[in-house]
Amino acid sequence: MAIKVLIVDDSALVRGVLSEILSEDPELEVVGTASDPLIARQKIKQLNPDVLTLDVEMPRMDGLTFLENLMRLRPMPVLMVSSLTAKGAEVTLQALELGAVDFVTKPSLDVKAGLEGYAQMLCEKVKAVAGSHPRSGAPLPRPAAPAVAAAPKRPRRFLTTEKIIAIGASTGGTEAIKAVLTAMPPDCPAIVITQHIPPMFSGPFAERMNRSSAMSVCEAQDGQQIVPGHAYIAPGSHHLLIERSGARYLCRLSDAPPENRHRPSVDTMFRSVADNVGTNAVAAILTGMGDDGARQLLELRQLGAHTLVQDEASSVVWGMPGAAARIGAAERILPLDQIAGQLLAWTR
Repeated sequence: MAIKVLIVDDSALVRGVLSEILSEDPELEVVGTASDPLIARQKIKQLNPDVLTLDVEMPRMDGLTFLENLMRLRPMPVLMVSSLTAKGAEVTLQALELGAVDFVTKPSLDVKAGLEGYAQMLCEKVKAVAGSHPRSGAPLPRPAAPAVAAAPKRPRRFLTTEKIIAIGASTGGTEAIKAVLTAMPPDCPAIVITQHIPPMFSGPFAERMNRSSAMSVCEAQDGQQIVPGHAYIAPGSHHLLIERSGARYLCRLSDAPPENRHRPSVDTMFRSVADNVGTNAVAAILTGMGDDGARQLLELRQLGAHTLVQDEASSVVWGMPGAAARIGAAERILPLDQIAGQLLAWTR
């Protein structure tokens, strides 16, 4: 049975293009469109769609208010359609906090050609969202062991770091990463993170994580020293690599071609961790679509590094962690609220 999709967007052009793209996939059926949230509310009742695509900026009721009400009263898989602007990035990250599963971006110029350019990815995302476990928008569960109270963030001048925690994620990962980082103490071993995210969104994402975490969180820069108490998020335009330089670890950014269709790629980061950190690494794959990271997580485990993946029940999409689990790459398979504690235990 085809996945039923309701498209909500105030632009008639976008509604038409999205309808045309999705209708060409035999696994998808566009059952209706709506130009604003009030019309959408009635059509959800009438058409009972499996997935909703939702524009961020809407007339009569903004997309965030509508999404918050929807996830409270009738939780369902929602794919946000976001503009490639700083404001669009910030609002989209708020939407993911409220329970949206994933997002796609629409260009500000030549919208039709831009959307048609990634028609395959759009269809794949709708299918992944349809098979997801959407949250109600309530806060994610906190770890059983409370995090160390946040201390004022001060520059740290460490010459080296023995352990490095490496985390990869995709669909649903922004909130899963937040759950892990907010559970970490300010003196946690350094964390390097690859989240599949567009370039315009990685900076605001890092800023949001910095505000939420006792650690210092930033978008990684080329040549930046990796030190404890800090987390480094791959820019949306570059692979994040870890390089060993004497007694120090450094961030290296690469604009090499995408791996597993992604740049940044989790496999690329994990490979550099295996080569330069080895058994001093602790690695995890969180919720996400596809299989990026699975093969290199297996290599890390075979080297003797500790590895884990998020379990299916707590994952929005059990693609990446499931792929790793199936090939034996995971030493442990844990619910999200136990992951931070296990990562810390392995670094002690």
